[in-house]
Amino acid sequence: MMALLDAPGFEHAIRYVIPDVDMNELRQQLLKLDKKRDFQELVMYNILLMLEKKTTDGVTVTGWENFTPEHPSLFITNHRDIVLDASFLCMAMIRKGYHSMEIALGDNLLIYDWIAHLVRLNEGIIVKRNLRLTKALEAAKQLSGYIHYCITTKHESAWIAQREGRAKDSNDVTQDAVLKMLALAGETDNVAVRLMELNITPTAISYEYDPNDFLKAKEFLARRRDANFKKCQRDDLLSMETGILKYKGRVNFTICKPINPDIEPLTTLTDKAEIIRSVCRIIDREIHSGYVIYPVNYIAFDAVYPGMRFRGEYTDEQLEKFNSYIDGQLDKVDLENITPEEREFMRRSILKMYANPLRNQLLAKGEDIPEAQA
Repeated sequence: MMALLDAPGFEHAIRYVIPDVDMNELRQQLLKLDKKRDFQELVMYNILLMLEKKTTDGVTVTGWENFTPEHPSLFITNHRDIVLDASFLCMAMIRKGYHSMEIALGDNLLIYDWIAHLVRLNEGIIVKRNLRLTKALEAAKQLSGYIHYCITTKHESAWIAQREGRAKDSNDVTQDAVLKMLALAGETDNVAVRLMELNITPTAISYEYDPNDFLKAKEFLARRRDANFKKCQRDDLLSMETGILKYKGRVNFTICKPINPDIEPLTTLTDKAEIIRSVCRIIDREIHSGYVIYPVNYIAFDAVYPGMRFRGEYTDEQLEKFNSYIDGQLDKVDLENITPEEREFMRRSILKMYANPLRNQLLAKGEDIPEAQA
């Protein structure tokens, strides 16, 4: 806590969120805390409530009946925001009267030491990235062992994203590497049983607006111009700040049913790869089915795919508002010499981001999707 409070970056971040904060008073309050749970429930909870009020039109949760605090879950979710996906779910759990959960976050987010301190104070589980092969396997075993320990011994719920990094185009697909890691630890040699020990509970996250959509479109164009383009640390920090502080509209979490009943038939299989692929498909189906679809998603789908299939789901006013919103976001892209053709490319990229949740939900229901319009 002392290290966190002594970091100029932490004070800068706090003042950005709470401009009129009395840092001396806050410092005294924080130094009185001696439990991570108190820090989460007395400090971070109130900051998240403020962010909810300032940057969203409300954070809602459906499917609480699928979560039993006495039976901890591993929440596996799609990934929309680097910081707020798990944070808002923690906020909702505390608001419900439950203890929050432990959160698996990649060490690539620990850009500054004070961020690492903050993550650990919030019961963060650090996921080590970009290691050599032998070190990577060792780290994966340690991470898997800790998550199993968290669920089965500490009886604490935990959160992990379905993939490393966010799906830039909102086409959410579970990476088999995540499940392979989770299956490294467990009480038996049966991969399916090892996964069942975690009580995996897929959870769908739906943001009405993605404040980072223009930054993602910028990255798409930068890669189109230069196949070797790589983001820098400053880009990651800007994405974090934008995601936290800018407008998101409505935000919903849909807690799906735990998938152990779907995994149990797989316990008779011996092909580990097939088990992993099958569980990935189960998680994808649940997340895609659980999306909340907003008018912007219907508008984007009709713009990307032929037929104006969902024209009855939005008004002319909503259509005009969304088109104006996209224009405003594109105006924020700070690349040089953007041609009209490149601007249209970025517009199509943003439209696909907003269309993909609806597209995947329709596919999960077994419906056909036409080819995208050129």
